[in-house]
Amino acid sequence: MADVVTSSLGSLPQVTGVVAPTAKSTLDKDSFLKLLTTQLQKQDPLSPMDSNAFVAQLAQFSSVEALENMGRKLDTLALGQANANQMAVPQMIGKEILFNADHLALTKGAAATKFSVLLGAASDNTVAMITDAAGKVVRTLDLGARGAGTFATEWDGRDDQGQPLDSGTYQLIVAASKRDGTEVGSATFVRGVVSGVSFEGSVPQLLVNGNVVQLGDVTEIATAPPT
Repeated sequence: MADVVTSSLGSLPQVTGVVAPTAKSTLDKDSFLKLLTTQLQKQDPLSPMDSNAFVAQLAQFSSVEALENMGRKLDTLALGQANANQMAVPQMIGKEILFNADHLALTKGAAATKFSVLLGAASDNTVAMITDAAGKVVRTLDLGARGAGTFATEWDGRDDQGQPLDSGTYQLIVAASKRDGTEVGSATFVRGVVSGVSFEGSVPQLLVNGNVVQLGDVTEIATAPPT
């Protein structure tokens, strides 16, 4: 009678001299069934396998296999959703969006650049400062007293002397305060028309006024006004 040793499957016996399945990084269903069948054929008739251990091991393996199949289905579903999202994003081309940003893209001679300001509380003094690439303030917009919430405004692309500025990207800084000097928190949003979509990287990105806009920064989508 062949000698019996403990198997890696727990309390299931294994017969020495039995050729084991080809080594794999994980024990798949076919390998498990092949090993189990061989063990049943070679078991000691005077000391048969514990049926409870057999059922427990089989149930455990079935559960693991079910979880793996579910994981594969979820991966497929996620991939399909990602593809659907990528196909839907190009439909935003030509739409006017409002997105979170602290810079303005200027095209010399083009229409005024629209932006919005969100104030965390009412302010008695609100100023928007526009700086060039060197950090120099080229335009100061006095926006006056404003209530809490969002309000829209625009910049005509000119400096404080009324001269049109060159095309480029300008920084937008908003400072708001109460009469006693207490600062009021603020955030800025820029409005523009989507001219294209970039698929570089893991997620699609919008092209607006020559700048790249993340989808997560978009707060509003509307039909672009006629030009």
